[in-house]
Amino acid sequence: MSTEKLTNTQEEKDLLSNSQENAPQPQAEIIPSMDDFKDEIDKSFKRVSPGDLLKGTVIGISDTELTLDLGYYTEAIIILEELSNDPNFSINTDVTLGEEISGVVISTDNGHGNILLSKKRADDILAWEKITEDLESKTNVKVKISQTVNGGVIAYLYGIRAFIPASQLSIAYVEDLESWVGKEIEARIITASEEDNKLVLSGKEVEIELADKERASIISKLTRGSVTTGTVEKIMPYGAFVNIGEGLSGLVHISQISQKRIKSPNEVIKEGETVTVMITDIRDGKISLSMKAVSENQEVVTDIEDGPSSYQSGEEATTNLGALLKNFKL
Repeated sequence: MSTEKLTNTQEEKDLLSNSQENAPQPQAEIIPSMDDFKDEIDKSFKRVSPGDLLKGTVIGISDTELTLDLGYYTEAIIILEELSNDPNFSINTDVTLGEEISGVVISTDNGHGNILLSKKRADDILAWEKITEDLESKTNVKVKISQTVNGGVIAYLYGIRAFIPASQLSIAYVEDLESWVGKEIEARIITASEEDNKLVLSGKEVEIELADKERASIISKLTRGSVTTGTVEKIMPYGAFVNIGEGLSGLVHISQISQKRIKSPNEVIKEGETVTVMITDIRDGKISLSMKAVSENQEVVTDIEDGPSSYQSGEEATTNLGALLKNFKL
């Protein structure tokens, strides 16, 4: 064999060897081990005991029970009697497929291999935590009045029975409690005791807060120097309170009732009488009025929010009579 043939043969072997080294190598098949499924296995076979709080997804609804997928080795059942404390609760309208529901384990086997849960007991645990948070933060809650009882009405908040005294239903006097049944109102928690299972709400507190905000908003639009009419609501030795509309009342001090010196407001005005007054001061939510500051033929505004301003931008507000009158057409 010639030297040239030997050389060619060696080159062919080298090329073949390099080609085999660079060729893609077959991937070994990865077979998952039991460790890879450990979490799922542990979850599926997790020991469940009575009293445990579990959460599941509603996968079945019938007239008598719910079926929940817990992601465990078996499904859970909540019978109708364990769904809610609210007598108006409806399994057909208040629950939807796919909804997540929490329940407390009553039994690990209801006789058919399913876990038996109580949503009512879970609601009690979770509800009191939320109620405590709402009480501390003074959060308003919406409830629907379900029935009347002696001295008030009953509503359910997070599944917990709550009492609303008649005196706490509204700012206005409540005479017919039955007319409130079925109404949804906004309320504030005023008493909450899990130990005593006592929950008291107030709709009046919310109304007062809203009224205060509305009053503050209206007052902020009033202007010193505005002249309007009002009704004398109450006469006191030191002056008279006059209702100027929009739920607002102001005080006319005895020194501001008449141009002449008087010993009693009754010498000039009577309760229920309509008088013309000028807004002379607005401070800390209180409105000061004057009758004697009003001149004859002075423009009277019917809407107290549209009155002319007694001072211009950049000027200091003042209750000096000359300053009050300078922007009025006399």
